Amino acid sequence: MTEGAAQALRVIMGSSRFEASGEKSTVARAAQDLSEGAGASGTGDGDVCRVYTPAGTAEAELRITWRRSGSVPPSDPAPKFTVLPMGERALTATDGASLRFACRSGKLTGAGPAHVDIGVERGGMPTTPEGDPDELRDAYATVAHSFALTMARELGCEDDAGLEPRPALDPVPR
Repeated sequence: MTEGAAQALRVIMGSSRFEASGEKSTVARAAQDLSEGAGASGTGDGDVCRVYTPAGTAEAELRITWRRSGSVPPSDPAPKFTVLPMGERALTATDGASLRFACRSGKLTGAGPAHVDIGVERGGMPTTPEGDPDELRDAYATVAHSFALTMARELGCEDDAGLEPRPALDPVPR
């Protein structure tokens, strides 16, 4: 995880300390599941990990997920999302983000590039996000970018799947 993503988790979770979700909840394991579990259709999904605040503090959970899809995303996102210029498609909101990238790698099946989505969202019952909306959107996008870049590297995607070392947080004009 990048330093920027660690700071972003503080913004989202309201804490600088976290609990592990399990020994098998790693990007390496998710990349292995993605590459081994993709069927003939080239689709699949699963958890990367979950991030929890420490026991004895205000309870919060953040879910990081992956999804492999054979299709291109729809052109118009829901109004709550801000579109960012990262990967094939990056969307962020005050309560989550997703980043899709195209990966060409010998670890993945299929003739063309694999389309991989990394999602970041609060777990549990939906609540109204607390904090500065712009700061929350940037924080969710930063965490999604960090996990997407790490996943692209773990999968051995050519040119890190086109993802830059730092997230691009300036919105794409609609």
